[in-house]
Amino acid sequence: MEELGKKAMAGDMRAASRLIRNIEDNIPDTHKAIKHIFPHTGKAHVVGLTGAPGAGKSTITDELIMAIRKKNKTVGVLAVDPTSPFTGGALLGDRIRMLRHAEDPGVFIRSLATRGAMGGLSKAVGDGIHVLDVMGKDVIIVETVGVGQQEVDIINHAHTVIVVLVPGMGDDVQAIKAGLMEIADIFVINKADRDGAKKLYKETKNMIGMGKWTSGWEPPVLMIESVMEPHSFARSVAELYDKIEAHYQHLVDKNILVDRAHRKVVTELNDALKAAILDPVLKKLMADGEMEGMIARLKTKATDPYSLAEEVAQKYMKDI
Repeated sequence: MEELGKKAMAGDMRAASRLIRNIEDNIPDTHKAIKHIFPHTGKAHVVGLTGAPGAGKSTITDELIMAIRKKNKTVGVLAVDPTSPFTGGALLGDRIRMLRHAEDPGVFIRSLATRGAMGGLSKAVGDGIHVLDVMGKDVIIVETVGVGQQEVDIINHAHTVIVVLVPGMGDDVQAIKAGLMEIADIFVINKADRDGAKKLYKETKNMIGMGKWTSGWEPPVLMIESVMEPHSFARSVAELYDKIEAHYQHLVDKNILVDRAHRKVVTELNDALKAAILDPVLKKLMADGEMEGMIARLKTKATDPYSLAEEVAQKYMKDI
């Protein structure tokens, strides 16, 4: 596994893709590769895109790649897709996304399945970011499944978070109230040629105006019209990337990157502890048939989840 990590550090796309697949599939000893590459991470600018399904995140990501490449920067993309209930894999694969970048050696695109992860993010995302980072990608874009009250985990991984809204898809401002206001660094109103776009813009600006921005950065609201107008669309997305760069420079100038890095490593430590402590216990319970027995007891109301959890903790973690 360490060999895969070394090859990824050398920019080997095939090795990087295989390593990310092993991370996602939880192949034994894959963590050894992450141990090897971890000290060399932390150089890339990580950009997160979140928004409701159908908001146009993939289309914006595709054009963002072009804007970034025009500035001679390399790009890595992790597109977190809904999980297939039959295969456990991503329903939307990288082969049908962003095909025009397939031959560009400065671009690496990989899809990940959410596998039921809370926040619309796969547990593999954090390690996947590390892989793209050590490949030398200047900018890493993480496109998430969707939004909601609990689907704000992207803040734990990204330096710059973009929330994509679109008029005519329900009460978007309610979605902002549900938690996105706290995580958004930039708001984008996509498909802004639709009816209701100006109203959504005004409501979003009003909500931003009521916020307290202790970091000194007030999230801008950008309007992006239809992709069917390619020139204006490309120009608007190029302006979006200028805002992304401006936000990153703000983080550097105000020394806020340290806080974002702290949040990221706390998340990674929690994930690693769960993998090292909880996962082996769950596997043993499954292998021994104890899990089925506990489920049966719960179904008959013979006990409750908390009592069972306490029993397991006492059995496997005696010092707690």
